[in-house]
Amino acid sequence: MALNIKQIEALKPSERPYKVADSGGLYLEVSPAGGKAWKLKYRYLGKEKKLSLGRYPVVSLKDARDKRDEAKRAINSGKDPAAEKKRAKVEAKTAMENTFQAIAEEWTSRHFVNKAPAHKARVVSRLEKNIYPYIGRNPVTEITPADILRVIQLIEKRGAIETAHRALQNISQVMRYAVATCRLTIDPTPSLRGALLPVTPSHMAAPTTPGEVAGFLRIIDAFTGGQIVSAALRLLPLVFVRPGTFRKMEWSEVDLEKAEWNIPGEKMKMREAHHVPLSRQSLEILRDELRPITGQGKYVFPGGRTADRPMSESAINAAYKRLGIDTRTELTGHGWRATARTLLHEELGFDPVVIEHQLAHRVADALGTAYNRTRFLAKRKEMMQAWADYLDNLRSPDAPAKDI
Repeated sequence: MALNIKQIEALKPSERPYKVADSGGLYLEVSPAGGKAWKLKYRYLGKEKKLSLGRYPVVSLKDARDKRDEAKRAINSGKDPAAEKKRAKVEAKTAMENTFQAIAEEWTSRHFVNKAPAHKARVVSRLEKNIYPYIGRNPVTEITPADILRVIQLIEKRGAIETAHRALQNISQVMRYAVATCRLTIDPTPSLRGALLPVTPSHMAAPTTPGEVAGFLRIIDAFTGGQIVSAALRLLPLVFVRPGTFRKMEWSEVDLEKAEWNIPGEKMKMREAHHVPLSRQSLEILRDELRPITGQGKYVFPGGRTADRPMSESAINAAYKRLGIDTRTELTGHGWRATARTLLHEELGFDPVVIEHQLAHRVADALGTAYNRTRFLAKRKEMMQAWADYLDNLRSPDAPAKDI
């Protein structure tokens, strides 16, 4: 006979657990402590099995009967409801473990093994500040294009258009990793292509005429700050490497006898070892000005607080600002690369391919040979000395200079 609510409420505990049947294999088990739990007895492939359906009164009589009927439908379709329940629990647990943040942290730990630490730090910071607070705890299987769109539009609304594009790229990278590791079936980000405002290209501020360069060189020569920063300001235009690589220059990489700076691949954007021929002027700065001060340490340009770290990322541009140079519109440390690229070709007539190799850019090659640190080395040595001499000529009082 089927149970009713009054009968269920009247059930009292006893010294041992006991069962009270409802119908269709459904019954209520009463514990010595007074707890009441719904269970279903059924047969699957000839074996008697049990399925827990929840505790009363959280699971009402009606709910228990609905769950009983659902289990019977599963049995009729050839499924074991107990096994299905266990599988659902495993899937739910897996989903909660495979949150966006968990997978993103796994991806960053693997993806950046052989990449520049500074690049990894930027990506991790972007994820932590812009993405994790919104979808970090969500299982990747439950994240929709609409969820991602809300995240990137929040970034876009504060005017950080490029950051929004990079955030979308990072989300896609994490999602593709989840697909590759069998935790997601499809990356939801391609459908968002075109959803963001386009990025307006911005170029690093740089002088590109002889007169402008002459004016900046004279301003730099007038710097009255620390000797190490002063030397850095004068050496950077001569070698025109990326400022991040420049500030981390180590004495172990510099061969003053051979007049060369050999930069290991892990410090380079393209992960290729790079060779910088040192002009006579570069050698004078390194040998005569810097080695007596920093030559016993690791870094050519140690930080102001400790010699165990290189000079800060902002040191060069901070010095420019101190000299009255607008780093947004006039000159940045990175801008010397554009200056050299322009004037080495237009004023000194060097082959753009040779210049690009010295800039450590990938260069299309009809022969299919890959870029390497010593390609066109003889011509690059000649070019670097000609460039240093050219800057000296611009710096001289007789050279025309545009007012800065």
